Amino acid sequence: MPYLCEASRATLVVIDLQEKLMPVIADAAGILKRTELLMHAARLLDIPVVGTVQQPLRLGDIVPSIGPLLHKSIEKTAFDACAVPEFLDSLASERDDLVIVGCEAHVCVLQTALGLLHRKRKVKLVVDAIGSRHADNKLAAINRATAAGAEIVTSEMVMFEWIGNSEHPRFREVLKLIK
Repeated sequence: MPYLCEASRATLVVIDLQEKLMPVIADAAGILKRTELLMHAARLLDIPVVGTVQQPLRLGDIVPSIGPLLHKSIEKTAFDACAVPEFLDSLASERDDLVIVGCEAHVCVLQTALGLLHRKRKVKLVVDAIGSRHADNKLAAINRATAAGAEIVTSEMVMFEWIGNSEHPRFREVLKLIK
């Protein structure tokens, strides 16, 4: 079992970063920035990016800067994306490092992380790319996900683990994203 997140085994999961939801999320600009960096790095490294959209008629579509970077987008009404067969079908079994970003940390992000952990999938929760309206809800979600077996990481941790070393052919391009 690898101890680092490997690009060849990773899928980036982007939960509900939607137009009408983001204005009420604490540090929404920072969350979007970190998510976009991860999405660009995923594109450079051929890592699939799967997104979800919760009730788009009510919460709006995916934030415009995020949409074009998704390989697949799945509409849902359940808070746990695992309740949607299309979501589970989009996650290749050989890509068992599921790197999760999105909103809200204590609702859809947490319930999806718990659903994936229940299904024996490995979950890495990117703390600087998840958000809630209130900091206490985000903290509670991080604590609960950790207790359930999720690994807590940052966006830079993930990107540096994906490339592995400074000899990686995409090192300079990924480094440019980070700086």
